[in-house]
Parts: sequence; C-alpha cells; structure tokens
Amino acid sequence: MRPVTLFTGQWADLDIETVCRKASKFDYDGLELACWGNHMEIDKADEAYCAKRRKTLENYGLKLYAISTHLVGQAVCDNIDVRHKSILPDYIWGDGDPEGVRQRAAREIITTGHVAKRLGINVVNGFTGSSIWQYVYSFPAVPEEMINAGYADFARRWKPILDEYQKIGIKYALEVHPTEIAFDIASAERALQALDYHPAFGFNYDPSHLGYQGVDYVEFIYRFKERIFHVHMKDVFWRENPGTVGVFGGHVPFGDPRRYWDFRSVGRGHIQFEEIIRALNYIKYDGPLSVEWEDSAMDREAGAAESCDYVKDIDFKSSGLAFDAAFEKK
Repeated sequence: MRPVTLFTGQWADLDIETVCRKASKFDYDGLELACWGNHMEIDKADEAYCAKRRKTLENYGLKLYAISTHLVGQAVCDNIDVRHKSILPDYIWGDGDPEGVRQRAAREIITTGHVAKRLGINVVNGFTGSSIWQYVYSFPAVPEEMINAGYADFARRWKPILDEYQKIGIKYALEVHPTEIAFDIASAERALQALDYHPAFGFNYDPSHLGYQGVDYVEFIYRFKERIFHVHMKDVFWRENPGTVGVFGGHVPFGDPRRYWDFRSVGRGHIQFEEIIRALNYIKYDGPLSVEWEDSAMDREAGAAESCDYVKDIDFKSSGLAFDAAFEKK
C-alpha cells in the first residue's frame, strides 16, 4: 500500500517535534515537510541540520518523502506586492523591490533542490506564481500576445531552476491551483509546452483545486500520467444549488457559510477518492498519499486523525491480473 503522509503546511504554528509526535499518534507513515515555520528552514539546512531532521522523524517512526516550498515558489513569477511580505522570509523579501524578490526567490528554489538532495528525497512540491493570473477573466479583452508573454516569462524564470534540478536528480512538482501558471488541464498543458516538456517539471496532484472549478480531476491523472510526481489528498465541497457567493469567492473568508465552495476534511466533501485511487493504480503511481488537511469548521486534530484512517481505508492495490483469467483452460 502507498504510504500515507501529513503535509505540515497547516501545522507550521507548531514546532517540528510536536508535529512529529501528533502525526505518529494519528498513525501517519511519514511527513511532507513545509519550508516555513521551523519544519524545514532552507537557509539553515546544511548536512548536520538535515541529518537532525531525518533523525527527529525516525524517532517517531516517520519517513520523509517530499518537502514543499509553496510560499517562496509563488514569488518566482508573481506580480509582487505587499501580500508577499507576509509569507516570505525577510531575506527573500529584502527591500521589497519586485524584481529583486523574484530573483532571490528563484535562487532559494534552487537551494531547496539541493536541500532535498541532502535529505535523500527527490521531490520538491510548490507553486510557481504567475504574471498573468489577473487576466483569468478576459475583460477588457486580453490580447493573446499578453498570455503568450506570461508563459514566456514563466519559462524564462523556471528553466534555469529546472536545469539545476535535472543535474542533481530532483523533480519540481507544481500544485495546479488558481493563482498559478497552471490551474486546470488546459493551462497545465500550456505550461508544459512553454517549458518544452522539461523532464524535471511535473505536478503535485491535488483534486480539490480542480473539482470546484468544474475540471475533470480524474482525467487530469490520465492526461499527465508521466508527470504525477506527488499526490495530495484534499477534499472540497461545492453547492448543488445557487447561493449568494460564486466560484470566485465573493471576497468572503474561508469557512463563511455563504461560500459556493469550501475545503473539507478528507471524505467529507464531493471528491470521489475511489476513482482517484483507481486512476493512480492504472498509471502505476506508488508514491505517498499526502493529506493536506483544511476544514475551517472542524477541529484540526480530529480531522487529521480521521483523514489518515480514511485514506488508508480507501487505498487499495491494483489486481495485477484480469479477473476473468481464471476462466481459461490450463
């Protein structure tokens, strides 16, 4: 069976030792460490630091399968503004000059790949940012050359990072997500095209960000079967009947009952996880199933424990043979 891990991004208010203790208690097999809080501090992550992190996990019977750099990754291609200051390390933000922030973020992503190598893992998950996300709704009409320029900017900034990743045997897995250069199947295909299908670039598959948009999240697995480097198990609810807030969120916060969609604890939303498991079996994905727990209306610890049990229960091995093979004469 695939290992079930806990993504620590939503637990970064707790120190690493506490998170390990809780994850072990919840019966997780391992962790996906966030590169914020004190879970994985890239600027400190020399050989000794990485050895200490591995030892901490081992003390609780946990394994490390991936690290995640969503916050810094976001800054590589974004139109930088004051929002980024709150999510970036001070040494990345610096004086806040947008191009300086983007360049420092890009260098940090390369460093993160080398940290992954020291940790003995081969996947870094994260975001890419996007200079053209604000054009997702095309009014005033957006000339195609503006979109082309956005993908060209993405390729120019990310190809050098990915070249370095390829040299050291690390994969970068973009979590396809609104606000990123790829947010559905069509934009994911275009991102790959922009990178000339760079072998170090693929996806951290997360069905929740596709489901509420109306995107076929199971087809995504089949379409990009060679590029699924990591999997998030995260659920989402969306309304069957019209309400007062639409898919764009209405400027109301997560957890507001008026929302059209909201994240839910795994198994409590609309995502059909059995179909996901069947698709993952078909493409022979044997990596971790990482619970990214988000549910504004539920106790975090109860939800994380329940989610671990749910994912372990829903996962199953592929048959390996046709069910009707036994009908044939020997």
